[in-house]
Amino acid sequence: MQLEKELTRLIPHKETVLTIGVFDSVHLGHQHLIAHLKDQAQKRGALSGVVTFDPHPKTVLTPQSKLPWLTDLEYRTTLLKSMGVDIIIALSFTTDLARVSAREFVQLLKSHLKMCGLIIGPDFSLGKNREGNADQLRLLGQEMGFSVEVVTPVTLNGEVVSSTAIRQAMTRGEVEKIKRLIGRPFRLVGEVVHGSDRGRSLGFPTANLDIKPEQALPDDGVYATIAHTNHEPLPSVTNIGTRPTFGGGDRLVEVHLLNHTGQLLGQKLGIDFVHKLRGERRFRNVEELKAQIEKDIEQSKAILKNHVNNK
Repeated sequence: MQLEKELTRLIPHKETVLTIGVFDSVHLGHQHLIAHLKDQAQKRGALSGVVTFDPHPKTVLTPQSKLPWLTDLEYRTTLLKSMGVDIIIALSFTTDLARVSAREFVQLLKSHLKMCGLIIGPDFSLGKNREGNADQLRLLGQEMGFSVEVVTPVTLNGEVVSSTAIRQAMTRGEVEKIKRLIGRPFRLVGEVVHGSDRGRSLGFPTANLDIKPEQALPDDGVYATIAHTNHEPLPSVTNIGTRPTFGGGDRLVEVHLLNHTGQLLGQKLGIDFVHKLRGERRFRNVEELKAQIEKDIEQSKAILKNHVNNK
């Protein structure tokens, strides 16, 4: 069984307190749960562990939903590690895994990962037909020798913090609300690839990011952003859209770095979204577009002056 093979890749040297979930975006609710997980593990002298899935279970169970991810597995793992989680186990979510019963799943966690405790959210369930809800898991825990604790959700201004709420804010380009929900700016990561050099011909060269189609993107428009290269964070202006002034086309992510003249091709670039400047629109001519870009740059400098050093 693929599940069992993946679980044997890591052998903890002592008992573990685990939590299970996708943790897409690692938002404030996730962070609250992880903090509690670490606290309980420390009290027991155990390791803290996160069991996550790739791809998102909904993309396997309901592929027609085409659910976009907020953070890919690599960045999600980086975020979880930065929070001090001892072990992270990424399981391949398949139709076979979806058919595994709750009993069999937790038994495997008990035997392979030495699970002595399980920390979950209020709406959590696992196993075939979502049979493993909190009550069922508690019964299994009493039988197999592990505890189950439910952590309350985090609310912000009366709204439960969730990946769904973040995706909804994403479609409206509400990047400041997203920052409040996840506790940091939303970051988009992609490799810099060759573009059409349209920005360079206008006098505003851009780094074009190769973004996977499964990645959730903010609403089309122009944003004040912070670009993270291998060396330092830099103020930037990012355009997401189809470039309607030039007849439209594929949806692109283009980043103009304000204080950088070096070569970025082939490098990975992280883009933190700070503020939406405006929506994407079609300009009557190139000169009108260039004038607006100049305004976008000046506005971005003013917005970002407290985030990075502008030259």
